[in-house]
Amino acid sequence: MITAIVLIKANVHHIPETAQAVANIAGVTEVYSCAGDIDLIAKVRVRQHDDIAQVVTDSINRLDGVESTSTHIAFREYSNADVDAGFDIGN
Repeated sequence: MITAIVLIKANVHHIPETAQAVANIAGVTEVYSCAGDIDLIAKVRVRQHDDIAQVVTDSINRLDGVESTSTHIAFREYSNADVDAGFDIGN
């Protein structure tokens, strides 16, 4: 699976509705509202790189309330278990 993180600038008057609309898109696994320069962060998981264009360009970018997006492709995923294993010296 390919993971993409999509930073979304949204219309401030419609953030909850926009977040739910993004969450309803196939391929979007999580959506977070957040403070700072970005209003929403979406995690996208798809099988092929071409599918990212379908989710982001053809779906997320066309939603009412979405003003702009910035997409970042993940190379590797780390979890707490992975980090803990890296520090385990066999004790």
